[in-house]
Amino acid sequence: MNFNYCTIQSDQGGRPYVTDMGQMAGRNFNFRTAIWTGTHLQMTLMCIPVCGDIGLECHEDVDQCIRLEDGTALVKMGKCKHQLDYQRNIGKGDVVFVPAGIWHNIINTGRSPLKISSVYGPPNHPKGTIHHTKADAEREEH
Repeated sequence: MNFNYCTIQSDQGGRPYVTDMGQMAGRNFNFRTAIWTGTHLQMTLMCIPVCGDIGLECHEDVDQCIRLEDGTALVKMGKCKHQLDYQRNIGKGDVVFVPAGIWHNIINTGRSPLKISSVYGPPNHPKGTIHHTKADAEREEH
């Protein structure tokens, strides 16, 4: 059995896979890249430009775990789209747990691209998803 280590390739879901997430995130310059999509879980990488954000969103049936691999950001969360009453500054190594049904956004507050790894349970994007820009992601979602 082959295990790929620290390369950004096509989505490796459905088979065992080992990688250095920090190095992979550093080499990802796409807004979103799905690197592993299984039956019950998905891992994506994101690169958010300076002053950019992931976009205000809510996943009704998906829990999400977001880890900052590099950079600084502001996370906003709440039960209502117009009342994001949970706000916190976060940095490299911090992890954000987003329960299903919670509105959330992460805003890059640093001076360099924000590098994020994100786990969805169950998967939230089609296997092999690559969005080069946020506009690409928004077009595909609508």
